[in-house]
Amino acid sequence: MSLKNYQTMDVNLLLGLINTTLRNDCDSLDDLVKRYDLDESILTGRLESIGVRYYPELNQFRPA
Repeated sequence: MSLKNYQTMDVNLLLGLINTTLRNDCDSLDDLVKRYDLDESILTGRLESIGVRYYPELNQFRPA
């Protein structure tokens, strides 16, 4: 599955895809947004809308 439609993808699918990508391919959220050319504020805003936030120490999005 591709991240290119992250702005319109179902937010629950997005959460799983982002966490999988962080775990397997990226060292940090900054690395992820640069590698896949994503807008960090749009990405985090969409995920915050379902009550999750990024935890750098875990390198994943989890419930706030």
